[in-house]
Amino acid sequence: MLAQEVLHLREEYPRWGKDNLVVLLRREGWQVSTSMVGRILTHLKAHGVLKEPMCKRISTHKRQPPRPHAIRKPQGYLVQTPGDLVEVDTLDVRPLPGVVLKHFTAWDVVEVDNKATSFTAVGFLESLAKRMPFPIKALQVDGGSEFQAAFEEACQERGIRLFVLPPRSPKLNGHVERAQRTHAEEFYEVVDFPLEITALNQSLLAWEHTYNTIRPHQALDGKTPMEYIRECHPELAGSTLPPLLTASFIGERVQPIARRAKIWYYDKWDFSQSREV
Repeated sequence: MLAQEVLHLREEYPRWGKDNLVVLLRREGWQVSTSMVGRILTHLKAHGVLKEPMCKRISTHKRQPPRPHAIRKPQGYLVQTPGDLVEVDTLDVRPLPGVVLKHFTAWDVVEVDNKATSFTAVGFLESLAKRMPFPIKALQVDGGSEFQAAFEEACQERGIRLFVLPPRSPKLNGHVERAQRTHAEEFYEVVDFPLEITALNQSLLAWEHTYNTIRPHQALDGKTPMEYIRECHPELAGSTLPPLLTASFIGERVQPIARRAKIWYYDKWDFSQSREV
């Protein structure tokens, strides 16, 4: 009987799927399709006839535990308004030998810290929520440990969806990756900045203002992110500027003042902070 032969082969080769098993069956003279073998395997599993062997942990790589809140972004998820999907990432900034700073970016909101941990990421999330000109509905991050544990819990508590990229797929976070390049080339590489974290973050606030309200963006037809918000999403314009920027930087042409940090980003509006390793 075909089902018995499929069961026998699968038990002999427990890691072989329908594509390999169908080749063996045809060698033995069975006229069978790959899809039929697949259906037989499914039927055997459903009725408890085929039981998968216990796995032996031999890999030196630890398997990631299940994520309580983070998921892959659903294929049908639509991004229609600012805040629907905020890309977040980190960047190592190395201004001196042995000195590594962690730069976080989103919207653009930028910030630096000494370490990239889930707790420093929570601090960035709080800054992000205060300085974003629109509510955050979902964040998209890579699989870094800083975006797990406490950070994941904080997103869940705030009702923010958290989407995790597949491994080795930075292009899917292309907006924030491009923003990191801009911050590196136009800020960290050309400006003298203090190494002390608090002072550096103050400098980054000035650069953040320049990036979001003064610097033209080719992707926005020469508009600044603020101009784009006001013209294309007027419903957000009334409360678009965060109070800190309104009070401190409006009307001033602030010069960029820093060189290293770790960054997180949303499409075309930036916010900055720094931290060190």
